[in-house]
Parts: sequence; C-alpha cells; structure tokens
Amino acid sequence: MFKDHFKKVSITATAMIIFSLLASTALSISYFVTKTPIEESDAKAKRTFLNQVIPSNLYDNNLVKDTISVEPSPLIGNKKNIDVYRAKKNNQVIAVIIETIAPDGYSGEIKTLVGIDREDKILGVRVIIHKETPGLGDYIEIEKSQWIKNFDLKSLGKMTEKEWAVKKDGGSFDYVSGATITSRAVIKSTYKSLLYVKENKKRLFSS
Repeated sequence: MFKDHFKKVSITATAMIIFSLLASTALSISYFVTKTPIEESDAKAKRTFLNQVIPSNLYDNNLVKDTISVEPSPLIGNKKNIDVYRAKKNNQVIAVIIETIAPDGYSGEIKTLVGIDREDKILGVRVIIHKETPGLGDYIEIEKSQWIKNFDLKSLGKMTEKEWAVKKDGGSFDYVSGATITSRAVIKSTYKSLLYVKENKKRLFSS
C-alpha cells in the first residue's frame, strides 16, 4: 500500500514538473515570437517619422546609422540604453532626435521622437507608440490631428517652465476636452527632452 501511495505521489510530482516545463517553454516561445515583430514595428515607425521630425534637406548624412548610445535618464524615461539620432551637415551635428517616453499617459506609456537643433529649438515631435483611447486620445497622432505641431520651433529660451502646460493649467498649449491627461503627458515629456539635451549638449553635438 505504501508503494502504491509513493507511486501515485511520484506520478503526480512528475506530471507537475512536466506541466511546469511545458508552460515555461510555451511562455518563452511566445515571448520570442512576439518580441521580434514588436521590435520591427517600433523600428519601422521610427524610420517613418525621422524625416518628419527633421526635414531631410537640413542634413546630408545617413540619419538612421549615425547614432550615439545614451544611458537611462529620468528626463527621457528610458530604462535601458537607447540610440540618439544625429543629423549632420558638412560633418557638423546640426540637430538630434531623442526618443522620449511619457509614463503617465491615460492608458500607459507614450513614446515620441523629438528633434532638437543646436539652438535648443524643437524642429518637430512625432508620436511613435501609444495606447490612448481611439477617437479621443489619439489626436496626438499626426494622421489624426495637427496638434503635435504646436511644439514646432518652441524652446526653453522662449517659454517659461509654467508655459509648458495646457491652457487649463495656465500654460500655452491647447488640449482636447476629455483627453487632458494625454496632452499633459506629451507636453511634459517634450519639455523634459529639451532639459535633457541642454544638460548633455556637449556630448550629443560633438562631431
């Protein structure tokens, strides 16, 4: 009887181990299967928006390949090293494109590309990934609205910190009623990207 009981326990334990291994394997496979398409989609979105952030007539280098790796920073929200794209004219860095992450969107993170020139002026901003509510929060996409162009030519020198907010909060930026959180998140992350470039200007613009 003891042997029968031990045998049942052994069979149960073995089954649990096998099940755990199968579940773990399935999760690993799922991760790697979805990881590549997600990364490819992210990269495609970046390439699509690079020339919208910095017009191609302003530089003469290969923007996609001319990058510099930067470490995690609370100002741009990256949790791992990311590449900063550098636009050059006659071998001089004239502008950079920073990928920023706003962690406080209505439905989660909002990733943007921000182009900033040597005079700390914004050349363009584009949203590459977000989960905001379709039909309401998605006005931050250039395909849905011109709102994102409100950042063009803005700079720290021309605006006070208080002005980097929606008009509802006493700032300078318009917003869509019912989607104020989305506006606040993008404005805040864009402002912080300017601060980041200012703090790291020597390194980012070094030729």
